Amino acid sequence: MSGRSDSSPVPVTPSLLRDWRLPAPGADKYSRGSVLVVGGARSTPGAALLAGVSALRAGAGKLTLAVAGSVAVQLGVAVPECGAIAMPETSGGSVKAELDGISSYLDRADTVLVGPGLDDPDLAGELLQALLSREAGRGGDGTSGASDGSQGGPAVVLDAYALAALVHLEDQLDPWRGRLILTPNPTEAAILLGRDVADLERDVAGISERFGAVVSCQGLVSKPTGPDADGPGLWKITTGYGGLGTSGSGDVLAGAIAGLRARGTTCAQAACWGTHLHAAAADRLASRMGPLGFLARELADELPALMLELSV
Repeated sequence: MSGRSDSSPVPVTPSLLRDWRLPAPGADKYSRGSVLVVGGARSTPGAALLAGVSALRAGAGKLTLAVAGSVAVQLGVAVPECGAIAMPETSGGSVKAELDGISSYLDRADTVLVGPGLDDPDLAGELLQALLSREAGRGGDGTSGASDGSQGGPAVVLDAYALAALVHLEDQLDPWRGRLILTPNPTEAAILLGRDVADLERDVAGISERFGAVVSCQGLVSKPTGPDADGPGLWKITTGYGGLGTSGSGDVLAGAIAGLRARGTTCAQAACWGTHLHAAAADRLASRMGPLGFLARELADELPALMLELSV
């Protein structure tokens, strides 16, 4: 590690975000970026729905949900703004690692979010392996190009079971390094580290360096550093209520980050903005409803107004 853990994280404040402006909205939906969410097993389709709606609320122009075939139609009706793709599934409704049906969507996406609603860790690992093998077979440089000009195709955001699967693929991650965003909770951070979390600031930075990824975890955002690093490598969110500890909250966070990244931000900017907006949405709901009891789906609805306030 670069020694960065000895430095205090930079507070993510409204002032910082106003100086770190999001890209201006484009003239049409294509200029605002496309998000592909891969997840949504039969038993947990709502996770993919929450992530996808959050990506749209964060300003992404297009959304595709690639989910278990038995729930694709239902999600397409529940989120009429999305395209719903039926993925092959097991008899129990878990998503299989078969990419033929989403190959063209992978080519066109600006951000691919993998994990929300996947319910089988082994199959999640097979899915990541298939995605990495697909890129390796194409020379590691997807056709779409990341929105900020970084190498090799769309940004990749990993959440939930996709994070645990990453540990076993660490030596194959070169195609994704530099365009990878991880959104672990502390339990998932411990899995990525292979040990208990001891010092969250140091450990989040360690995950970032180890996997060559931007990491958002428990209000901390870290990016890999090196001799040519530009700007800080560790930020801390300064807002957020305990009410964020509710089912589906992490899916909303991952979706917001994916949507912001698709719009043309850098990975670090998407993570800082998305993590702040997620926490500020909880503050706003808590002020109206009380600190506990609001729903994850309600967090996403707060995002557009919060972005507007930070743009003036």
